[in-house]
Amino acid sequence: MAQQATPVRTARLGRALGPEPTSVSGVVLLLPGGEEVSSRRPSPMLATASVRTLGRRLARAGAGDGLAAHVVHYRVRGWNGSEAQLAHDAAWAVEEVVRRYGDVPVCLTGIDMGARAALRSAGHEAVNSVVALAPWLPEQDVAAPPEPVKQLAGRRVLIVHGTNDERTDPELSFRLAARAKKANRDICRFEVHSDGHGLHQHRQEVHALAEDFVMGALFGRAFSRPVEDALMAPPPLGLRMPLAAGFGRSLRRG
Repeated sequence: MAQQATPVRTARLGRALGPEPTSVSGVVLLLPGGEEVSSRRPSPMLATASVRTLGRRLARAGAGDGLAAHVVHYRVRGWNGSEAQLAHDAAWAVEEVVRRYGDVPVCLTGIDMGARAALRSAGHEAVNSVVALAPWLPEQDVAAPPEPVKQLAGRRVLIVHGTNDERTDPELSFRLAARAKKANRDICRFEVHSDGHGLHQHRQEVHALAEDFVMGALFGRAFSRPVEDALMAPPPLGLRMPLAAGFGRSLRRG
């Protein structure tokens, strides 16, 4: 009896969140969290739950501008060391956006390991911005090269991290932002005081901040004053901006 070949796993884009616009002029790719090492296939609903709520909010906010928001479904759950599989899947997703929609700007928006994938795969010419929420970053090994930042040049980057994150040290995202800021002034980082890895305690404020940033980066809307100040402030001020309680409730745009 002939052996049946094992099907090759491929990454894929989920259906557009919310009503897909007739004419797409910008895309958000939502990158869920993952695991440090795993070859298991992600559970579709559980894996994407962390980004779907934010994705729906962004889709509503950008509907009039032609925004399409898609969740990226990975081949496997794990980053898996030098294979960096989640980053490769994110890069594939950008290529797929170009194939589907043509020359439109892309914002990579990830949480946890997905945030690392967003930062790592930002070098594609279609990517104009990155939102990294509670990015999982490895502890620096003196024998290993540092997490790359050159691919962030020319992109607007927002990093958000809870100060009580026990899964990934928020100081690691500060150090990465500080290195990237030397070559790219359009990087800001907000700290969510007393919040943990999932950013649940201040989720509304975090999502409002992400919406403000994405709409400005993709469609040229005016940033809110806190985001504008964070982008303009020299380090470390613009990389340790506190996210105010109630952010987004009464924003005034210029």
